[in-house]
Amino acid sequence: QPNAMGGREVGGLASMLAAHMDLENPEHISAVKTYWNAPVMPKGQGLKAVDLFNAIESGKVKFVWIMGTNPVVSMPNRGQIERALSKCGMVVVSDIVESNDTLSYAHIALPASGWSEKDGTVTNSERRISRQRGILPPPGSAKHDWQILCEVAGKMGFGEAFNFTHPSQIFCEYAGLTGYQNNGKRQLDLSPLQALSEAQYNGLSPLQWPF
Repeated sequence: QPNAMGGREVGGLASMLAAHMDLENPEHISAVKTYWNAPVMPKGQGLKAVDLFNAIESGKVKFVWIMGTNPVVSMPNRGQIERALSKCGMVVVSDIVESNDTLSYAHIALPASGWSEKDGTVTNSERRISRQRGILPPPGSAKHDWQILCEVAGKMGFGEAFNFTHPSQIFCEYAGLTGYQNNGKRQLDLSPLQALSEAQYNGLSPLQWPF
């Protein structure tokens, strides 16, 4: 998977915080809370994929936003996934196609950008960060996932914290977090990159951490 490591780095798993910080470590929780001025932090690990759909089916989870995946096809026990989604009070799906197995359960469908349109970075399993540069603009009303998230955050009253206009701004903020209160304790430290200009970010060559 070309960006499996990247997803873990930025906190894409329910079992960890961004920047490879631990949800069970009070110091890490405090660091993330302070860096992002976040008044509310999780008190423990979230639900993994199978557990999440069990919770949706039981009614414990009433809202799900699905991005970049088609769980009716990719998850085990298709029938259970379909039952869960059919019972969920609100299903939002961001996807690059007009219809698929999961979109048929969506209350809200959001048009997202495809692989050849995305602009950002990926990190592979050897910890090598590479720029992903789009070769086509998103068609029609499609938008990048980060743009959609920023717009929704703005509607929810968090626009000041999500006022990004370019992926370089998101990368630099994240790079700063990796070095925040690090003091050599964590190998993932991209803080030397936190002041990149947009032009420097656009021209970033592949590099492997730790530097």
